[in-house]
Amino acid sequence: MTAHAEPPRERRRLPVVDALAPPERLAMLRILVGAFAVAYLLVRFPVFVQLGDRRTGFDGVGLAALLDRPVPGRVVDAVIVVSLFTGFGFVLGWRFRACGPAFALGMLALGSYRGSWGQLLHFENLLVIYLLILALSPASDSWSIDSRRRPRRADGSHDRSSDDHRSSESVAYGFPIALASLALVTTYVIAGVAKLRYGGLDWVLGDTLRNHVAYAAARLDLLGGSPSPLAGWLVRLDGIWPLLAAGTIVIELAAPVALLGGRIRTTWVVSAWLLHVGVLVFMLIGFPFPLLLVAFAPLYRVERLWTDRPIWLLRSTDQIAARAASATR
Repeated sequence: MTAHAEPPRERRRLPVVDALAPPERLAMLRILVGAFAVAYLLVRFPVFVQLGDRRTGFDGVGLAALLDRPVPGRVVDAVIVVSLFTGFGFVLGWRFRACGPAFALGMLALGSYRGSWGQLLHFENLLVIYLLILALSPASDSWSIDSRRRPRRADGSHDRSSDDHRSSESVAYGFPIALASLALVTTYVIAGVAKLRYGGLDWVLGDTLRNHVAYAAARLDLLGGSPSPLAGWLVRLDGIWPLLAAGTIVIELAAPVALLGGRIRTTWVVSAWLLHVGVLVFMLIGFPFPLLLVAFAPLYRVERLWTDRPIWLLRSTDQIAARAASATR
């Protein structure tokens, strides 16, 4: 009998040490995270501008811990303007070596300064961590203005001979994504551990979660807002709170399973997203970074958002590219 050789098995990759990815995946992560950060800065523009008028109640956190008093309003305005300008450079991959770190540090400064008056938004922390990781990575090697500014051949086409080594997967592109994935799951684990340290098993078996929902509704009502119409109905139910509290803890502490990929990753992502939806529905507290799924982007092959785009969009973008190429001849 002839022995049949078994095909070699693919070696199991570790999430960080053996992290491999194509440059397009890191580029798409840069675009998604950068676009969200710029949009968030534009939406929250009045809030950040008003920080320049505050003079009391300052207690520096993060980067602002280096300050012993509030800075002048013109300094805040300057940081906002520079952050917006470099933010567009971050998204477009234009002079990324300068715009990338400048935008990440600008968002770190603004987030730290805003949090120095008592309200800490944890999704802002994760957003800034992503920006810092991307800013120090080769995230503009593909799908960027910088990549299009490489030397051209005599016929006017881009010289891609120096980029052939970048067409395959590399740790240089995979490691930043893996690092962002670790940051993501770590924040959820920390949240779960904090709840258990704060209340122990009573957080699960007691009324802590119910009290949080009731407090959020009462606070909005007292301040003249409109609390969730479902909050009053929900807090009157007795048997569901231990289940909701236990489910919250399990989702947060189980976050590292997302690094395994596949269905277990997607199951956790859907569970975490539904957790945030529940917080929004019952407490009217929204965390846009995970709700819009951008926070979970490092866990997926996000370059497929463009490479696997619908055929009608593929044709239109090819036509635009062809017209642009003919116009430059």
